[in-house]
Amino acid sequence: MIVTVAFTTGFQYAVSQKVLSFWGDIRVQHYEASKAAIAEETPIEKNDTVLQVLRDNKEVKTIQAFATKNAIIKGSESIEGVLLKGVEKSYDFNNINSFLKEGSWLHFPDSGYSNEINLSTYTANRLKIKVKDKIIIYFIQSDGSHRVRAMTVAGLFKTGIEDYDKLIAIADIKMIQRLNNWKENEIGGYEIFIKDYHKLDTVSNQIAAQVPSAWNSRTIRQVYPYIFDWLDLQDTTIAIAIIIIMIVATLNLVTCLIVLVLDRTKMIGILKAIGAPNSSIQKIFLYHVSIITISGILLGNLLAFLLCWLQTKYGFITLPEDAYFISTAVVKLSWQQVLVVDAGTLAICFLVLIIPTLVIRKIQPSRAVQFR
Repeated sequence: MIVTVAFTTGFQYAVSQKVLSFWGDIRVQHYEASKAAIAEETPIEKNDTVLQVLRDNKEVKTIQAFATKNAIIKGSESIEGVLLKGVEKSYDFNNINSFLKEGSWLHFPDSGYSNEINLSTYTANRLKIKVKDKIIIYFIQSDGSHRVRAMTVAGLFKTGIEDYDKLIAIADIKMIQRLNNWKENEIGGYEIFIKDYHKLDTVSNQIAAQVPSAWNSRTIRQVYPYIFDWLDLQDTTIAIAIIIIMIVATLNLVTCLIVLVLDRTKMIGILKAIGAPNSSIQKIFLYHVSIITISGILLGNLLAFLLCWLQTKYGFITLPEDAYFISTAVVKLSWQQVLVVDAGTLAICFLVLIIPTLVIRKIQPSRAVQFR
């Protein structure tokens, strides 16, 4: 049960962190109900008053500006459509460092905009592009015309999330501003990282009440609901697995106690013959079975901790990344969960084990002493 909880919790944590790392916990941008969750934005102007309000929120950790623009990348043999995510020079790449596979993140010049770009390994492989290669990118403008930019591939990343790897590329937000004829203070929106993920909805509602009425605050759950619904479904999987394991463990202990009672039938008859009450004899067996139960729990804990440690250190349990978003099973062990599993197991098993001890009450001393 501990291993089941640790691996499932680790899986939920690892996948959710991947989703959050790339787009933040909360997105603040212009409100447009008819647009797709991830699409080019209507520009909003940087507002120092709003920024200060966001910074004053104790749960807000980081605020980063972004903008997106659709583009077509031309390779030597094919073309690929991408959504270019523009970021500022102050962008914290530490959140996504684990995704970088080759090269480096793009560099920002002191003036003008960067001509470097970061592509996913999926896009690079499709276009047969390598780090340091020069590529041609076409941008379709709102009036139907197009603009062309020559860019250098600074590095390649891989998140393991299909929606990201097939769609996203990273570039300088100043280039997107230039292409869209935006002012320097116009951006697509803000991505916000908070300190406690569990307060996601609360913080988002607080922000929505504070930003201008034309703006909108959405959690990453609202942007990618199907991923988080799938992760929440894992809680049901945990519950089913634990119930099955608990039933098997309880049946084993009940069988063990019945064997102990049958094996000691003669002893029970002698104790009854000398006046021992049924309750006292029941306590003797419950005491011995409690020792077996506690020993099993301690041994189970030891084996579970050992397996979790080995997986954390060596990662020998792997997963198909295309299906599960992660290539190695992640372990996240909580002492609170361990205590709940141990205490619950002990309590349930002890209560269930009272039932087979009722057999003792039906044993007659005259027959028990003759039992072979």
